[in-house]
Amino acid sequence: MADVNFNAAMSRPVEAPERAAAAPLRWDIIELLFFAYRDFVGDPDHVLDQFGFGRAHHRVVHFVHRYPGLKVADLLDVLRITKQSLGRVLKQLLDEGYIVQKSGEVDRRQRLLFATAKGEALVAQMAGLQTTRIERALKDFSPGDVAAIKRFLGGMIDRDDPDKVLQVILGTDNGTNR
Repeated sequence: MADVNFNAAMSRPVEAPERAAAAPLRWDIIELLFFAYRDFVGDPDHVLDQFGFGRAHHRVVHFVHRYPGLKVADLLDVLRITKQSLGRVLKQLLDEGYIVQKSGEVDRRQRLLFATAKGEALVAQMAGLQTTRIERALKDFSPGDVAAIKRFLGGMIDRDDPDKVLQVILGTDNGTNR
């Protein structure tokens, strides 16, 4: 493998060939989103490591906490993962008491998920870290700026195949925005 000088490479980023009849590539936003995501999820990663959990555990306990009674089928849609991928993570969260599973009242075959007090505490700890990062980043922005940021982030979401939770978040469902 060739010896690569990372610092030299970073000082002069390679430009990709322009796409025919398209706007130039948005390296500025792409890289800001990459690093923002890295650091945004990095804060909870340190907490999760203490429990032997990963990002998949974070996503599961987050959505189960935010949407009590979430069906396993809907969680699969939200996370866009397979049953097999969810199975190991969900089993660990159930076994360790972060989530409980109940049968649906109307359809007993439904598996409804609820965060326990232990799960709620974990979510609150991670959300606190993320909220601190968000508040720090937004401290010099006006309410109009914040609204524009929210529109931008909402615009980044693929709406071609929205799931039920996303519909609630985006206000396109009759549910309440939590």
